[in-house]
Amino acid sequence: MSDSDAPGQCATGNDFDGRIGVRVSAIFVILFGSMIGAWFPVFASRHRGIGVPEWAFFIAKYFGSGVIIATAFIHLLAPAADALTDPCLTGPITEYDWAEGICLMSVFLLFFLELITMRFARFDVHGGHAQEHSVKVEEGRPAHLSGQTGPYRDESEELPSKDSEAIQGRRTSSHIPGDDHLGHMREHTGNEELSSDWEKSDGLIPESYAAQMTAIFILEFGVIFHSIFIGLTLAVAGDEFNTLYVVLVFHQTFEGLGLGTRLASAPWPKDRRWTPYMLGIGYAFSTPIAIAIGLGVRQSYPPNSQTTLIVNGCFDSVSAGILIYTGLVELMAHEFMFSPSMIRAPIKTLFSAFGLMCLGAGLMALLGKWA
Repeated sequence: MSDSDAPGQCATGNDFDGRIGVRVSAIFVILFGSMIGAWFPVFASRHRGIGVPEWAFFIAKYFGSGVIIATAFIHLLAPAADALTDPCLTGPITEYDWAEGICLMSVFLLFFLELITMRFARFDVHGGHAQEHSVKVEEGRPAHLSGQTGPYRDESEELPSKDSEAIQGRRTSSHIPGDDHLGHMREHTGNEELSSDWEKSDGLIPESYAAQMTAIFILEFGVIFHSIFIGLTLAVAGDEFNTLYVVLVFHQTFEGLGLGTRLASAPWPKDRRWTPYMLGIGYAFSTPIAIAIGLGVRQSYPPNSQTTLIVNGCFDSVSAGILIYTGLVELMAHEFMFSPSMIRAPIKTLFSAFGLMCLGAGLMALLGKWA
């Protein structure tokens, strides 16, 4: 064990070795790659059939989903565990597996926030008038089996007549919420099924809009903080700078693709259609700004000091929880198991989407060998 690795003896310097010109170039190259990655899915989604082929968005969407999931485990949770278990750390931080614990707390907190948002938030795209979307029971019949229409009703799917007797029997035997686990498929209206003028549709409001917005902004928070720390690290890297530079260009481009896919999938009202582009800009500038700051404090920034390790580890753990929840719930489960269009899609489409997601996760995981 070296002196710098001894308990209480964390490194106080960095490995900066000059090459200012190349480091400055990283600001612009990573900015360009991040911007392309974050903006392309949004642009492709809005211009399908007008110069952008349908398959382009399809590839970006599912490849980006895989990137988000791999980023959570390989680029956030693993480095967080390394940082918070560094041999030079002392005190309570060494007495528990805090990386995994903080990640776990983040998952539950994010679920709670989304749950509360769905429960209490009211959104009206036509003004400030609040709208109530309550679950009604009609003569003991669950709302999703009644004749009502609304944002949770998939009009194109009708229950087969052969199921009527079974459903009638269940009506009298149980009214426990969630008893019909896969019933979510029938009452779910996927974002991909909304028309461009969904705001004008009679009573049609995208499913859990407020919850989706909450999840997107929290995801943005997670990837931006992660991007800031890797930008600071790149700015003062030593011998590994060249490898780290190349890897981070791909890393930020792929991660931008994952974020852009989530932004493109959300049902933005017309008066907020610029928002995903602005969020993409926020992500794209995070790492370049961090590189610039790192270069400015290159003589004093210690990436392996006790404070930096703890702060970096904690934020990476929080970000890992955010991306794990987003990836597994919002992307994998939501887009594959509970998406009406995917449920009705040919098996070839299903396997293609799954394969693209695996490819995105695999490539992002491979990049974890170097960064």
